[in-house]
Amino acid sequence: MAKRPDVHVGVSATFMVLIAAVPLVQAVSELLRAERPQALEVFCGVPTPTSLRAYESDLEAASVVAGRLRPWVQYAQFDLLGAGGEKAAVGRDGWWFYKPGLEYLTRRPPPPQPGDEPNDPLRTILAFRDQLAARGIRLVVMPVPNKESIYPEQLTRRAASADVVVCRQTRELLGQLHMAGVDVVNLFEVFGSAKRCPGTRSEEALYLVQDTHWSPAGLAVAAKAAAGRLLGRGRVQPGTVPYGVLPAPVQRVGDVVRMLQAPPIERLVGPEAIACEQVFRGDTGEPYKDAPDAEVLVLGDSFLRIYEQDEPGAAGFVAHLARARGGPVTSLVSDGGGATLVRQELSRRPRFLAKKRVVLWGFVERDIRFAAEGWPIVPVPEAGPPRPPLREEGRAQRTMGGAS
Repeated sequence: MAKRPDVHVGVSATFMVLIAAVPLVQAVSELLRAERPQALEVFCGVPTPTSLRAYESDLEAASVVAGRLRPWVQYAQFDLLGAGGEKAAVGRDGWWFYKPGLEYLTRRPPPPQPGDEPNDPLRTILAFRDQLAARGIRLVVMPVPNKESIYPEQLTRRAASADVVVCRQTRELLGQLHMAGVDVVNLFEVFGSAKRCPGTRSEEALYLVQDTHWSPAGLAVAAKAAAGRLLGRGRVQPGTVPYGVLPAPVQRVGDVVRMLQAPPIERLVGPEAIACEQVFRGDTGEPYKDAPDAEVLVLGDSFLRIYEQDEPGAAGFVAHLARARGGPVTSLVSDGGGATLVRQELSRRPRFLAKKRVVLWGFVERDIRFAAEGWPIVPVPEAGPPRPPLREEGRAQRTMGGAS
């Protein structure tokens, strides 16, 4: 049977109305707020590929229609299809994963193209080590495993026996650092051992179910390993400050879920209960605080911020590292910038290096390929009279273990 021409016209007209309605609703909404329609901003300068991409991104972010509809579309995708959208992947048993971490684990890096800027973590780490060594400061590097690397079995049943997965690019960097004599806290080995031979908090996973970050149990394992590495060869002396811990449970919706910006999904999933332990001084009863004149400077990203600078406070990696070594440390944190932004901040604030003997540098594993600013070499400033240059240890003494 032949299709009626008026059906084609009706469908086409409806489609055109829907297309025209979105910018019209947006323009009316902006005029009612006494704002200039954002669509006109494209005419305010010379268009370039960069400006056009930014313009498109700004339009999408400010869209009234998208802001109202997107949460419900995402909710429908999650509820009906188990899909987590562009940034999130829904795993097994209620586990959520961050897609860039999953892509780092499963996709090979693209081959370098002619004219690309150097993006070599090894070159940058060695340069940073040598700059610190010239000032009498030793570098200890701590790549923090992606959640996907430690719990691949929560992604798919086919990985049920995979234990810990270390992708090729990470293995190569760890091996190169070992050959170059760089001190490394190998959390892949440490977390693998903790999964196979759990200790007193064996009922707790090392990472949060809804979040990209480690759990209180995971950071406690990492802090103990890092402290053992710092104390094991006399890089710093054990402190004499008595620290204790108190239960400080919190409830929060994980960052992977919040990335969806879909309140209906957050209400459906609900907050995750987190058994934090807050560190306090045994002599004064005060919660842990950094000390600017400490021998150890800790650099890192949001893995250092979580529980420490947000709720409940004094319960994160930094506080538990201080407890494990018996003395306070100094910390410098840049969310999402453990690879480069935190070093750029250090270059602007040289006082952070005053009186330091060791810099512990942590960055999340996916930054090896996906660092926000790449891996440029950043000058290390002087912080008063430098210490005598460090003497290199013999190759026979170099290991890759966590605590030594």
